[in-house]
Amino acid sequence: MFVELSALSNFTFLTGASHPEEYAQRASLLGLPALAIADVNSVAGIVRAYTEIKEIARQVRLRQEAEAREGLIGPPPPREQGAGGRSAAIRNVPRFLPAVRLRLREGLEMTALPEDRTAWGRLTRLLTMGQLRAAKGDCDLGLADVLDGLEGCQLLLHGPPNALAGPRGAGRWVSQARQVTRRLPGRVSLLMGPSYDGQDPARFAAWAGIAADLGIPTVASGAPLFHSATRRRLADVMTAIRNGQRVEELGRAAQAHAEQRLRSEAEMLRLFRGHEEAVHRSAEIAGRCQFCLSQLRYIYPSEVQGGETAQDRLARLAHEGLRWRYPTGAPDKVRNMLNHELRLISKLGYAPYFLTVNDIVAFARTRDILCQGRGSAANSVVCYCLGITSVSPEIGTMVFERFVSEARDEPPDIDVDFEHERREEVIQHIYTRYGRHRAGLCATVIHYRGKRAVREVGRAMGLSGDTLSALSSQIWGFGSVRGIEEARLREIGLDPADRRLRQTIDLIYQIQGFPRHLSQHVGGFVITEGRLDELVPVENATMEDRTVLCWDKDDLDSLGILKIDILALGMLSCVRKGFELMRQHHGLDYDLATLPPEDPVVYDMLCRADSIGVFQVESRAQMNFLPRMKPRSFYDLVIQVAIVRPGPIQGDMVHPFIRRRNGEEQVQFPSDALGEVLSKTLGVPLFQEQAMQIAIIGAGFDPSEADRLRRSLATFKKHGNVSEFRDRFLKGMAANGYERDFAERCFSQIEGFGSYGFPESHAASFALLVYASSWIKCHHPGIFACALLNSQPMGFYAPAQIVRDAREHGVVVRPVCVNASYWDCVMEPDGQGGLALRLGFRQVKGLKQEDADWLVGARGNGYGAVADLWRRAGLGSPALTRLAEADAFADLGLSRREALWQARAIQGPRPLPLFAGDLEGEVLAEPAVELPQMSLGEEVVEDFVATRLSLRAHPVALLRHVLTPGMGDPGLAARPDPRGA
Repeated sequence: MFVELSALSNFTFLTGASHPEEYAQRASLLGLPALAIADVNSVAGIVRAYTEIKEIARQVRLRQEAEAREGLIGPPPPREQGAGGRSAAIRNVPRFLPAVRLRLREGLEMTALPEDRTAWGRLTRLLTMGQLRAAKGDCDLGLADVLDGLEGCQLLLHGPPNALAGPRGAGRWVSQARQVTRRLPGRVSLLMGPSYDGQDPARFAAWAGIAADLGIPTVASGAPLFHSATRRRLADVMTAIRNGQRVEELGRAAQAHAEQRLRSEAEMLRLFRGHEEAVHRSAEIAGRCQFCLSQLRYIYPSEVQGGETAQDRLARLAHEGLRWRYPTGAPDKVRNMLNHELRLISKLGYAPYFLTVNDIVAFARTRDILCQGRGSAANSVVCYCLGITSVSPEIGTMVFERFVSEARDEPPDIDVDFEHERREEVIQHIYTRYGRHRAGLCATVIHYRGKRAVREVGRAMGLSGDTLSALSSQIWGFGSVRGIEEARLREIGLDPADRRLRQTIDLIYQIQGFPRHLSQHVGGFVITEGRLDELVPVENATMEDRTVLCWDKDDLDSLGILKIDILALGMLSCVRKGFELMRQHHGLDYDLATLPPEDPVVYDMLCRADSIGVFQVESRAQMNFLPRMKPRSFYDLVIQVAIVRPGPIQGDMVHPFIRRRNGEEQVQFPSDALGEVLSKTLGVPLFQEQAMQIAIIGAGFDPSEADRLRRSLATFKKHGNVSEFRDRFLKGMAANGYERDFAERCFSQIEGFGSYGFPESHAASFALLVYASSWIKCHHPGIFACALLNSQPMGFYAPAQIVRDAREHGVVVRPVCVNASYWDCVMEPDGQGGLALRLGFRQVKGLKQEDADWLVGARGNGYGAVADLWRRAGLGSPALTRLAEADAFADLGLSRREALWQARAIQGPRPLPLFAGDLEGEVLAEPAVELPQMSLGEEVVEDFVATRLSLRAHPVALLRHVLTPGMGDPGLAARPDPRGA
């Protein structure tokens, strides 16, 4: 019996040429009883293979159940699969063995397979130590580290590559190997892998002799780089990308053949004729390795304080929060929901998780960092009472089981958005509170998609830059190149019959979805009670003071490991600053939960599509839809957020919904059962929850199938697979009496969610921010514009458009001024009992905040001349020049050119205090200069260059005399040039 113990996947980046899932599928077809994926100094890909083998086991079980029902005897014959697809028939279910190929600085290479959970913890701590020593993507491990850190692992020493050179060639390797065998007796073997160069028999004999001298057995491996021979060319391309070469320049680095593939037992026995015991010993070693990833048990931080259990503490905080949220008494419905949730949380043991999130949110609250839970958290009364979310649980018909379900047996997932400018404070608090040995960010796998695949594969294949540009021009965003047809290639000047171009496009198809490297997730934190590095290896991130895991969110979900998303949202920064300005200038103390609800004036503004700067509804598509939607309630905003998305648009949901809402089309339901699901959205499925309910009620999906459908609908999936459910869905709908046309239309709508579809709870959380930003804009447009400018960069609109919109709402906007501005924009009295918006120094392009802070700190009663900023604030010529270009000295009676002339005259450091008084009044004695006055057009252009906006005129106003016959030129007439221009 043979087991492959050292397969290299594409998570040894730019080396392995097959997905871990493909190895698992191929191992099943070949009848291998077990399989180990061993990537170089990494376990990043092993969860993919483990998950695929679980899926294979599920398929086998379903097939066996179907055969039992139909009375079939014997399995169908196995068939080869297409690239990237599952096989039509499955031969067996292999056992998966986690492993890692350790490459040491001394040159020794070995595959380590943990025998049990304790050995796995030692192995991950060893990898963590090596990765934290090195920069991101590297691992620095030596022989001494291995000798101390791999107890309980089976070690397969890779045979010395120069064994045929005799004792001298392998002498150093033997010396190092002897240290390992002495330290870990009984657990070390010598791994023999073929090179397919005609010298394998002699090499095997030499290795066997070395193993006998060391007193260790030999074990055979096919040393696969890919699961199938069809990936040989792709392996060469990846080598070329890794080396920065073209394929024809690789020489000996190229694959000489396609033999380094996953092999069956029969093939291995033929290759290792005379060493059959090494082939069979692989199964013996696999039998000693009983560790499985299913044994990883994630333990939440206990969060026990003062002898109070986690559940008791959660219940106490939740009931305190209930009194805070409902000071006059909570409705019975809400109380019953809270008690139900607490019972379910207690039964599933999730109380510590909610307390961990509460601790993070409480920290943000003590620092006045605005935050808002979104996603499924909006379903929970507990989250509402703890202040994790501000969305009332009475909104809509969302149920807690969408968030925490006993049937799904998976941990909850809370996403919390924080102000984008202050999220790092929260992240560092988590590291400080729990320690880096207990907390880390999960990874994001960067995959080859679209233009990156075209660029890198094309360059490796030797295509010219012009050809690559033409090919890339046919791909939109992150799309696939697969849709480019021959006719289209001819249109852009390429010959589809060209052999090299055909090969390149085929290789681009193959590399789509391949991992390129690991990056850090935007905010997914894993926090543990014990050592995190005994659960999964931890490594340095590129960003300073960040450490990340090597598994992404899908891997963590597969293993049932908790993740808390600590995300950043620019609108939260804007809303918090708006609340502060309202408190400062109007004495209004609001937060997200206490804003006056359902204000008709706010909805009037939205119906007019007056939504520049408003969260989520500021795009042109949303602004075009608002007058058609005519939102008059909060739930209308929930629908507004969800409906203008690629998913609902692609699924043809938008027009039917509007027609029904406007009474142009009768609202009909195919059945009473589906009517209950679709009644809120007038019979049109708009949310992921509704898609799941249609599958359960209409097509007869069981909860596990519906949950897999939900996962397939997740946004930005690496491998979209919602279409796999099509046949099952259509058959189920037909069996329940629904017409095929209706069933296909339903599935088309559901399929649209695979591109981009919102859950209702997610839309509700976003809708709250839509309402909050709309309320501030409606009632305090100046404050809203001020907060929006101070939160840049964010949103669709540039500062010029924000300022123009504010002025159209009657806001007085004043320019940047050295005697009145601060770094941020501020509200100041307008002299008529109102407030004016004063632009801040942040609008001046190229001006550092440090210089602005010195300017404000030394301002006192004001500056009288440009040189005062040099003497008192210590600003150098570059900073003064930028302020002059921004016309910030106009308050001193200086034109832009006069201020710039004076700023350019100042050179050198600030004068010493002893001589400062002697220089009061002038810096350099020079004759007065008469500078030409700038025209309005020149002023507007310079305004945009220096501050990205102008308060003088709109640029198009300067062309109005051309657009409207009979009008003069305002750029010349409004301000005559003394030069007579």
